[in-house]
Amino acid sequence: MAAKTMRKAEELVEKAMKGNDASHDSWHVWRVRDLALSIAREEGLSSNSDSMEIVELAALLHDIGDYKYIRDPSEEKLVENFLDEEGIEETKKTKILTIINGMGFKDELAGVALCESLPEFGIVQDADRLDAIGAIGIARCFTFGGSRNRVLHDPEIKPRTELTKEQYIKKEEQTTINHFHEKLLKLKKLMKTEAGRRRAEKRHEFMEEYLKEFYEEWEGST
Repeated sequence: MAAKTMRKAEELVEKAMKGNDASHDSWHVWRVRDLALSIAREEGLSSNSDSMEIVELAALLHDIGDYKYIRDPSEEKLVENFLDEEGIEETKKTKILTIINGMGFKDELAGVALCESLPEFGIVQDADRLDAIGAIGIARCFTFGGSRNRVLHDPEIKPRTELTKEQYIKKEEQTTINHFHEKLLKLKKLMKTEAGRRRAEKRHEFMEEYLKEFYEEWEGST
């Protein structure tokens, strides 16, 4: 796979994600790509050029056609069309699309544990989830909540414990702080790789400290 294909993938990311808020912009994608490649090296995939290419392309293209930002049904086919145009071989293309389609937290809620046997999947998913926690994760969470005009916190609205895929997608009457309890604090335990689990520890602890401080300030006790 030529470096030219990666450059074209980067161009597609910038074009397709241009109108998104800063929680799901091209900077998010660059961070996920860097994290994914770093995790792949730690997990011993660096000697396999095909695996590294699958990881990089899946990481670059993972948020194009995201259901939260789709403006036109044709956007759902952008990634597949791009891979066809670039002449990506069928096996590689199938793996990349399988990874992208199985990445979401909503799919895990639906009990869809896709491609556990595909090492590249765990790597890309862990990288995406790492960017959702820690200091960056906190910033992204509030950015997304703000873009949807969501309430910061309401003690009367409790986090939902038994969350179905449909409820997660709808997010009716939800607060930004509840998103930490419904999703972000659960991600550490859902990491698929050793490298991902190691990195998630520190980020998870930081979020817990942040929430403790948030609640104390909310109550006016600090």
